[in-house]
Order: sequence, then structure tokens, then C-alpha cells
Amino acid sequence: MNNSSFSRRAFALGALATAGTVAACGNGVGSGGSGLIDARADATLQEMYRQFPNTQQLAAKSNGMLIMPLVTEAGLGLGGGYGRGALRINNVSVDYYSMTKASGGLQIGAQQYAHVLFFMTEDALNSFRRSPGWVAGANVEYVIDTVGDSVNADTTTSLSPVLAAVFGRAGLRIGATLEGSKYTRIIP
Repeated sequence: MNNSSFSRRAFALGALATAGTVAACGNGVGSGGSGLIDARADATLQEMYRQFPNTQQLAAKSNGMLIMPLVTEAGLGLGGGYGRGALRINNVSVDYYSMTKASGGLQIGAQQYAHVLFFMTEDALNSFRRSPGWVAGANVEYVIDTVGDSVNADTTTSLSPVLAAVFGRAGLRIGATLEGSKYTRIIP
């Protein structure tokens, strides 16, 4: 093993450990964070419904929604992202989650965006809630495309177990995808 590959690995592991430690610092019980997350989630839903009215149909059909009001991603070679949000069932926040993401490869820049996951089946919702760390994969179907147009909530789309609306992009990093994002329950 040469020293440069060890150094890169050590740096990557150190960066991920530091990010996890910093993220855990904001997870104090009784910190009042749930009120802030709920206020941001309300504002995010209002904006989504205003920009993409068809998402109201999805919300009405869904068994639950995870609202992530602000996700921040940054990368320079190695990248990562973090955000906090609320899981709502019948318009009531029942749990709070953090989202973390790590990526590698040719990348530079930063971006912020909001996203909402619609759990269209009871099984998908239960699987998410029971998982100690649910990871979004290729099975998540997007209902707002890359130019920001709302896709109709037709029969094909609403048959998918998990749908995602990613919107409100700002920054200089190209492409917001949820693949590889890990969601973990928190106590804000």
C-alpha cells in the first residue's frame, strides 16, 4: 500500500467521521429544534404546492410524506450533504429525520434544495419507519423533472411506492439526486 492512497483514505474517513460528529451536536433533546423544523416544513409544502399544484394530488393520495426543507451539498473531489426534516402522516409530524449523503468523483461546488418524499403505499412507509437508516436508491421515482416542470400524478406514477419532488435548487453544483442519501430518525 502506498502512502498517497493511505492518506486519501485517511482523509476521507476523517472527513466522514467529523461530519457525523458535527451533525450529532445539533441533536440535543429539548432543544426546540422540532418547532423550527415544522415551521420550515410548512413553508416548504406551501411553496411546493404553489409552484407545482399537481403535488397536492400526490399528498392527498400518499400514506405519509417526509419533508426536507433545506438540504445543503458541497464537494471538492469528495462531497457530502446534510439536511433535517419532518415525517408527516395525516398532516401531523410524527418523527424527525436527518439526511446525510457522501459522494466521490469529479465534483466541485455547492448547492441547496428542498425535497419531499411521498410514501404511496403503507408497506413503503412502514419499511422507512422501521429502518435504522433508510437509503434512497434507484427505486425512488421523481415527479418533478430537471427543468422544474411538474409531472402529472397519473396512474403509472402513483403506482410507485416512493415518489420524490426535488425543487428550489440554488447553487453552482450540477444535479441534485437523492440516490445514496441516508435518512436516520433524530430527536431534535
